[in-house]
Amino acid sequence: MERKSEINGHAMPGSAERLRERGATKSTQEKLLEFLRRNLLVIMTVSGVVVGVGLGMGVRGMNLNRAQMSYFAFPGEMLLRMLKMIILPLVVCSLVSGAASLDTRSLGKLGGIAVAYFLVTTLIASGIGVALAFIVKPGVGAGALNTNSLGLERVSTNKETTDSFLDLARNLFPSNLVAAAFRSYSTDYKMVASGNDTNGTTIYQKVPFGTENDGMNILGLVLFAMVFGVALRKLGDEGEELIRFFNAFNEATMVLVSWIMWYIPFGIVFLVGSKIVEMEDVVLLVTSLGKYIFASILGHVIHGGIVLPLIYFGFTRKNPFSFLSGLITPFTTAFATCSSSATLPSMIKCVEENNGVDKRISRFILPIGATVNMDGAAIFQCIAAVFIAQLNNHELNAGQIFTILVTATASSVGAAGIPAGGIITIAIILEAIGLPTNDLSLMLAVDWIVDRTTTVVNVEGDALGAGILHHINQQEMKKQQEQMEERGELSEVRVETLANVQAQEETSPLVVHKTKASEVVPEAVESVL
Repeated sequence: MERKSEINGHAMPGSAERLRERGATKSTQEKLLEFLRRNLLVIMTVSGVVVGVGLGMGVRGMNLNRAQMSYFAFPGEMLLRMLKMIILPLVVCSLVSGAASLDTRSLGKLGGIAVAYFLVTTLIASGIGVALAFIVKPGVGAGALNTNSLGLERVSTNKETTDSFLDLARNLFPSNLVAAAFRSYSTDYKMVASGNDTNGTTIYQKVPFGTENDGMNILGLVLFAMVFGVALRKLGDEGEELIRFFNAFNEATMVLVSWIMWYIPFGIVFLVGSKIVEMEDVVLLVTSLGKYIFASILGHVIHGGIVLPLIYFGFTRKNPFSFLSGLITPFTTAFATCSSSATLPSMIKCVEENNGVDKRISRFILPIGATVNMDGAAIFQCIAAVFIAQLNNHELNAGQIFTILVTATASSVGAAGIPAGGIITIAIILEAIGLPTNDLSLMLAVDWIVDRTTTVVNVEGDALGAGILHHINQQEMKKQQEQMEERGELSEVRVETLANVQAQEETSPLVVHKTKASEVVPEAVESVL
């Protein structure tokens, strides 16, 4: 009887205590196993960074030659190649299916909110960068520091600011979609003889001409995929087959991403280790440019640790750090690869699975964010511009500071989501305020340090943006559901009143007489006409 009662859930007091103890121990073990199972990839990825640092420090003392360094870096190179391989199908398919699955009105509204969020956060980041540069003053007292003292090569750039923004517009509309998958448009210059002066000396004129640079034109592909998705939605039933094709392609790509993610911890070990092995004289660089590195990383900590979480909390009233805790794997990937684009596959997967963000939102917003939202880049670009001004003892006026803010915000849209992608953007800012670009190699020398926190802040801004849009979308859906319920209640009330009227018509002879009279009158009128 006791056994039977236990099975039915009504155990005796003695057996209840035993069951409770057994259940408690079992639940603790299950919780531990569940935690390890759920966070195994995160633990392995973070461990990969630690092991990579230790391995790099150990191998560094072996004085490897160039060939041996390339062999050592090979597993890390394979990780980068796999992540970059998946970017093109992921961006195109996710944006086409995302734009096609969202309603045109909600697409426009969400797109508008996303653009406003990206612009405002980037502008705030630029402001933080400029403010920190004037507080920390990384370039003051470093006038003697130049590329020769550190044995660095000069970075040559002669691109005009106007042409940089024109190239941005040109890349938005690629002339060849196939070429856009591996090339982007860029303006170069050549000197052309335009005649002679009075002394007979040949006058040369700087003439711009278009060239194709190696590197995916993600901006053009993003715009095309969005517009193409909207066009498929407009087709209706005719476009359903193609929408299903892109949805299936997208899901298959995400399966590939889940496989690649298990290689990430192993690849990160050698990616981080090879960077440490390749470092030149780190002590000299850090002591020379320590204040610049400190200001940049401090800016990233303030923006990523305070500003972005506050913006997320302001919109959603939810704990931003519990949201971010589900994204440790993409953050670690961002830290190791220094590429927003390469982090995109793992970011989409973790945002959907760990944080429950709607697939339609994440696969629409995150590829756009990885292309245009560069908060971390805006911070270090502004600090770098002010640093170079201080290095050259150049006092910046209010107009130039405003130019730095606007140019950094606008040009970060066109910055490539690849390692050292923001260095060329700094050249645009320097040209805009009339400063020399010959000190850019100083930035390039320590870019591998600063670029890691830059990329983490970039992808954090994208993820929190997706979370905010998901929350706004849910609120809109709740409102629509409430409105539909209210309409449903009203329609029920109307049905009931109509039923009562019909009952009255049947029972009241006066009502029947009036309705009959009203029915007869139109017939009489019609017959007269």
